Amino acid sequence: MSERPQVTIYTDGGALGNPGPGGYGVVMLYNQHRKELSGGFRLTTNNRMELMAAISALEKLNTACDVTLYTDSRYVADSINLGWAKRWRANGWRKNKTEAALNPDLWERLLNALAQHQVRVLWVRGHAGNVENERCDQLSVAAARQPNLPVDEVYEQANPKSGPTKNWMS
Repeated sequence: MSERPQVTIYTDGGALGNPGPGGYGVVMLYNQHRKELSGGFRLTTNNRMELMAAISALEKLNTACDVTLYTDSRYVADSINLGWAKRWRANGWRKNKTEAALNPDLWERLLNALAQHQVRVLWVRGHAGNVENERCDQLSVAAARQPNLPVDEVYEQANPKSGPTKNWMS
């Protein structure tokens, strides 16, 4: 058995409008400790927020850990578990000869964070009564509704026609 800390992480992310104001939520559990994280951006996508949730959690760990990461995102779970993200990176962030992989900036961060730990990524059905997944959803929605959210610079630069949107709460 590993002597590394055993950490359980639940993540969720979403965007109101997709694209629109977005947020992510994280619940981290270690022994009797619990930490909740959240954040958001004024204009982003669901998939970017799902990635940011996993990134923010793994980057928060300050030592190598054995991690069980639960996500309700097939995009995140399958891209990691089926090796797609590593293949996209090896192919210069291309899915194939004609199609670029989306969100390479965040995939790069996530792959680097995953390499620091022993991580098992498990998919959990969203909105199905899993207490920690539901809490992550609450955190992500609350974050997306905050006024004066920061800019997701990579997304907005790549999608200038989307333009900044006014957060409906501001």
